[in-house]
Amino acid sequence: MKSEKNKREILVVGCGNLLFGDDGFGCEVISRLEKLSLPENVEVIDAGASGAYYLMTLVDEDIKKVIVVDAIDFGLKPGTVKKIPIEELPNIKKYTFDAHNVPLAPFLKDLHDNGIEVVVIGCQGKNFTMPYIKPGLSKEVEKSVDKAIAMILEEIKK
Repeated sequence: MKSEKNKREILVVGCGNLLFGDDGFGCEVISRLEKLSLPENVEVIDAGASGAYYLMTLVDEDIKKVIVVDAIDFGLKPGTVKKIPIEELPNIKKYTFDAHNVPLAPFLKDLHDNGIEVVVIGCQGKNFTMPYIKPGLSKEVEKSVDKAIAMILEEIKK
């Protein structure tokens, strides 16, 4: 956590689960970002499969930008990294819960509507293995981690 003196203004949140193949993309990106020297106003968080829960506990009046990185399934070529406009996020009915997760899209749209800049960087996965445990990214997705990091670093500079 940042001290009160160094208030965080930018959150970079990785979502996913390392146990289920390419679903671990966001976690891998965060792991590599944590090894870099980032500006003091940036906080990097591995939220695992609980992105919405995590964001709900962290966002406060000092946050100006949230960057979410996650694996996506948009039917693209595996390994394609895409900045997803807020308008393209799925329109999932708010508070539609299942036993596994809370949908992140409605919460991100709410943040956007409340004046927080929201950036979503997704990578098209190839192998989503859930419910079968198979750690490790596909070659295509592994090769895309550095591209996602470059996109995130560019967003931090803006």
